[in-house]
Amino acid sequence: MRIEDLKEGMKQVTLKNVEVVDVGPVREFEKYGRKMKVATAKLKDETGTILCALWNDQTELFDIGDFVSIIDGYVTEFNNELQISSGKTGKIVRAEEKVE
Repeated sequence: MRIEDLKEGMKQVTLKNVEVVDVGPVREFEKYGRKMKVATAKLKDETGTILCALWNDQTELFDIGDFVSIIDGYVTEFNNELQISSGKTGKIVRAEEKVE
């Protein structure tokens, strides 16, 4: 799947080999008595860009220039922009290099 094909509400989305072009600051907060962290990354492929929510341990895993794949993610809209997240059932992994 390509970024241009993503629509709000899509589930079980797989994006392969997208580049991390920006990673925002990590924000810490408490919810339901648990300390949590979140950061927003911007991902791109040849068709466009999308924001990606990184939660807790994910906030430390990726740097600008890394290529990642999201498996079984879901797409939402936040602040009028599409955003993808791996959620509880999906995952986001680093690709050592871009694979065609």
